[in-house]
Amino acid sequence: MLDLFYIVTFLTSLQLSWAQSPMKNHTKLQNWIQVENGRKNAFNLVNNIDTRGLTEWTSWFNIDHPGGNGDYERLEAIQFYYRERMCANPVAIEVRTTEWLTPAEAGEVVHYSLQKGFWCINKEQPDGKACSNYHVRFQCPLDWDYWSNWSGWSACSETTCGGAGIQTRNRTCLSTNTFKPTRVPKCHGHYIQRQECSTAPCPDAKWSEWGPWGPCSVKCGGGFQTRRRRCMKFMSSQTCLGKGRPVEVQACSRTPCPTANPANKRGIKRRLKFKKDKACQLICAKGRVNDDCTGCICDDHVLMGLVLTHEGGPIAAARVSMENRPGVTLARTDDKGSFHVSGVCLDKEFNVTIVREKYAPGRFPATSNGTSVFVVHAVLGRVEKPYITSHPESKTRMEGQRVTLCCKASGNPEPDKYYWYHNGTLLDRKIYNYDENLILKQLKSWQRGEYICKASNEIGVIKSSPAYLTVLASGEQICDSKPESHLIKLPIDCFQTATNSFYYNVGKCSNKRCAGELDYDLRCKDTTEFCCGVARMTMQEVQCQGYVLPVKVVDQCGCEKCVLPKILLRGRVIAADDGEPLRFGHVFVDNEQVAITGFKGAFTIQVPPDTERLVVKFVDREEKFVETIKVFPFDRKGGDVYHTVSVMRKKEPIDLDASKTNTILLGEKEGDGPMGEMVLPSGTFRRPSGEIYNGTVKASVTFLDPRDITTAAAAPSDLNFVDNEGDILPLRTYGMFSVDFREEASKEVLEANNVEVRMDVEQIKMPEHIEKMKLWSLNPDTGLWEEESEFQFIKSKRKKREERVFLIGNMEIRERRMFNLDVPENRRCYVKVRAYMNEKFLPHEQLQGIVISLINLEPKPGYTANPRAWGRFDSVITGPNGACLPAFCDAQKPDAYTAYVTATLGGEELEPPESSPKLNPNVIGVSQPYLHKLGYRRTDHDDLSLKKTAFKINLAKPNPNNIDETDGPIYAYRNVKDCENAPVSANHFRFYRVEGHKYEYNVIPFQENDLTSWTGDYLSWWPNPQEFRACYIKVKINGPHEYMVRSINDGGTHYRTKGQLYGIRDIRTVNDMRIPNISTACLEFKCSGMLFDQNIVDRTSVSVMPQGSCRRTGINSLFQEYLFKHPPQMTNNDSALFNMLAPVDPLGHNYGIYTVTDQNPRLAKEIAIGRCFDGTSDGFSREMKADRGIAVTFTCREKPATQETLFQRLQNSPLLTLSQVGRDMRENGQLQGRPSQIVAYPSVRRGQTRRVFTSRRRPGMLRRQAQ
Repeated sequence: MLDLFYIVTFLTSLQLSWAQSPMKNHTKLQNWIQVENGRKNAFNLVNNIDTRGLTEWTSWFNIDHPGGNGDYERLEAIQFYYRERMCANPVAIEVRTTEWLTPAEAGEVVHYSLQKGFWCINKEQPDGKACSNYHVRFQCPLDWDYWSNWSGWSACSETTCGGAGIQTRNRTCLSTNTFKPTRVPKCHGHYIQRQECSTAPCPDAKWSEWGPWGPCSVKCGGGFQTRRRRCMKFMSSQTCLGKGRPVEVQACSRTPCPTANPANKRGIKRRLKFKKDKACQLICAKGRVNDDCTGCICDDHVLMGLVLTHEGGPIAAARVSMENRPGVTLARTDDKGSFHVSGVCLDKEFNVTIVREKYAPGRFPATSNGTSVFVVHAVLGRVEKPYITSHPESKTRMEGQRVTLCCKASGNPEPDKYYWYHNGTLLDRKIYNYDENLILKQLKSWQRGEYICKASNEIGVIKSSPAYLTVLASGEQICDSKPESHLIKLPIDCFQTATNSFYYNVGKCSNKRCAGELDYDLRCKDTTEFCCGVARMTMQEVQCQGYVLPVKVVDQCGCEKCVLPKILLRGRVIAADDGEPLRFGHVFVDNEQVAITGFKGAFTIQVPPDTERLVVKFVDREEKFVETIKVFPFDRKGGDVYHTVSVMRKKEPIDLDASKTNTILLGEKEGDGPMGEMVLPSGTFRRPSGEIYNGTVKASVTFLDPRDITTAAAAPSDLNFVDNEGDILPLRTYGMFSVDFREEASKEVLEANNVEVRMDVEQIKMPEHIEKMKLWSLNPDTGLWEEESEFQFIKSKRKKREERVFLIGNMEIRERRMFNLDVPENRRCYVKVRAYMNEKFLPHEQLQGIVISLINLEPKPGYTANPRAWGRFDSVITGPNGACLPAFCDAQKPDAYTAYVTATLGGEELEPPESSPKLNPNVIGVSQPYLHKLGYRRTDHDDLSLKKTAFKINLAKPNPNNIDETDGPIYAYRNVKDCENAPVSANHFRFYRVEGHKYEYNVIPFQENDLTSWTGDYLSWWPNPQEFRACYIKVKINGPHEYMVRSINDGGTHYRTKGQLYGIRDIRTVNDMRIPNISTACLEFKCSGMLFDQNIVDRTSVSVMPQGSCRRTGINSLFQEYLFKHPPQMTNNDSALFNMLAPVDPLGHNYGIYTVTDQNPRLAKEIAIGRCFDGTSDGFSREMKADRGIAVTFTCREKPATQETLFQRLQNSPLLTLSQVGRDMRENGQLQGRPSQIVAYPSVRRGQTRRVFTSRRRPGMLRRQAQ
């Protein structure tokens, strides 16, 4: 029993740091790696706790919220959710409320244990109060190698009775260091222990039970039959002699034989004549020759066996034959999966072949214990087409080098043949001598290009994703040392007359793969990946109006080690009907549980390396929702992608009498007939053991009806199948259904055989689909649909004079429980879509990682299809060149197929350009007359009250003979490369983020939608490419309008950055519709914490200032007290701004500070903004709530309309304003005859009040021109 004790005081830590000497001739990334590998952290001075040397504090965790019995932060749950952040054996713990109070300050009784974590119980609290919302952090050892617990003892090596052997147990050397994945831990001691073991004494030999009586030797006239038993020996020296006989014989068929008629006599004469004229030449080594001289009969030999599935269920009607005579069927299994064959002459060692439709055939040995009875135990797996589990990797090499491309596929039976294609041409196996691996030596430039692997087994084939091999000639460089152009936006008062714009070129590197130095070049996966990255950066100064803005630009690119961020997938699982979250559901990837959904249905998955197709299964433990398979797109460049997952609610079960025929309707839609029905004959239900079940069945059949467009997001998988050539192609659905049959009493799952699925032909509005319709089942491992059955025509009379035509398909319901009524559709196209930062649609402001979704709708009335239904649902992630979405299209009728298209980022919906009152081709991105043919309509086109977050188009296949339709945005299916490589000037559809007035500036440029663009530097806004921490302060403005608010972020306490600018953030306040004359802003500032060397904490110096005639009128009292208790203090003599050293702790809404840590910067910011808008530490809102969670308050007064501030004039007419300022300065002689001089500005200290240009600047950060 663990001791529980109250937390009264908490741990303190003393940080000792060591200076890191700069490394010359290394890139920033190399510096980062060296610092990470050699970093030193703080000793912790804690009484009575063994810190084991160097330790560090983790980030704060808050996985549970108060409710029910209290607040629980279980260590086991934290280690499960945050494996990368949490060590196995923490040495200390600290907790705080979200209001940043200790339990003692909150007056609450709490408990903790280093083995269990932290918990607070409501009923233990004084005065009946409930527990606060706590978050917790742990102190973890660094570079501490330790042994895991010993495993259990293994089974004894001796398995036979009465013997002696050895058994072992082992343990693993682990390390608490999560920053050195390549480091091998070293522990003292042995990793394995051995001990002697013995098995139980052998029991005496005994006879088995008698087997069944064999067939009688004759049919009449008296004969004999035998039965056998075997001696069950446990040691070779044992015997059953003296205890009975192995064989018993009895008389049988004593009935006299009837007198032979003339026909029989003639038959007997023919057989006698055969024996007389031609004697049988067959000689049997065992037994006797049968009557027609075709084989041998061994009357005492018996072959019996049992054929089961992997789940233990029986397999009926399986064909059994000898391996050497596969065409001769010896027997078929019965309903219990068993078979029994007598009279077959058998050897001591032989194999039996067992074949059953929809199962992979197998060869199984027959075993005997010395008797003439042979037993076969067979397990058949469901037949599975090949599936690529390891795709070849794209690589870069120099001429003369070597390369290995590897491919691996699974299937049942296992794939036995592999084929390799180069640029679409099959490579000669005799020349290249390949199997699943292709090795190329002495590479030549002509060998560059696309390589594809194809695997096959007896069932089908599958192609891999293409791998691209780049072969560089001697002296050829794929990485240009000259940086590419990359423009960043400058502040509104930094107009550049040289370029006549507000943009500045900071350069970037291409991030293409390049040929680095490898230790070994024939690995399937190169141990180190090299990319074209930043080799050198230089500091430059941008001349702004009255000050100088520092910026670092890329000066040189080189072949460096790639930045490989983690790939995460986040989302929320909700019911498709009412949005109820899937609480505490299990999430599986590759049949391994990887996550549990939270109370609100949230989940996080780290995508396994080298994943090409991410198949995820969601399982509801309470069984309210259907088990759902999803195939998710993800951002291969790293970071998070957010998906809202809709799942179907299980239909309430109905009672069926298993002894009768039952019919279940599929798709009962009001005002329309069902799509079909499921017919379950009597005796169809079976227990997994094969026993027929005739009791009451609880049957739940959940049908996803495509006639209801709201169900599209709940469609399982991605509606794809593999064709005969190995290509993954789309299906068009007419409905999906999930089945769940259970016994009434025990609730055990039942199976069903010989189930009929009938589909009403009247519901198939496209006649050409009738002949193509098939019944499919979902493979839960691959997420692909596989053919279950074809359909046949049948007519059925329901009522008098009512005749309906059905398509009939047959299926078995065993391990697969999700089925689909689909047809392959060959009218396919791609749609080009791009996402932008704002509605200016600038090419360099494209967004990556945006989830673009397309819902294919049925053709319009008047064409040969159903206007009420959707056909398929697809999602694609935008890359650096947008996204290409697969869709159905038609070349004859422009409006034959239509589609809705949406775009989301972390739950935020992006907007497409408007379509009313007039189409603007330049804004929409598609030129006329093709735009008119596509019928572009935003969702609010006819009703402005509707959301404007999607658009609808006609999917008109482009006419290759019409030049207006050859440049996108619709591309023929075979022209997918043209779509993927289309220039930004080509036609495409657009989305943009609705951010209002917002501006961000970083001294070290970084594209948040491309984590590989991160550069390690002391002035980086985000110092760690593996973890991004977003911080926001909530600012309230008392005033009649909305105002711009700015944060200026400098180094505060770190000796390398003190007084140097990190970046600037501008945001416009948002009015609260409930409260007049008040607006609020959630303003980002740079979080305090470790810089990129992960050595010393820097407390960021932050200045918050509204743009206008404003004065500070209030500071949150708790926040002010916190700053006072955590020196040094910043002076705040100037009432027009607010200065602070940013808190290191993640505080909360009671302080007006909102902090979120995530492995994707955009998602961290989205969550933090949502909490800030809501004014809570764990909520989320898109509506600003100005009455709670405020940190600083300003009051702004409005100047007369005739007196505009310089900032307002710059916003309204920047060019005219700057020209006027220049003329005024020349008239005053300030720019004539004097050289430019840069001095610190303002020249007074922060504490003094000097009114200058509307945005205040501080020494060492922004500098103005000398007067």
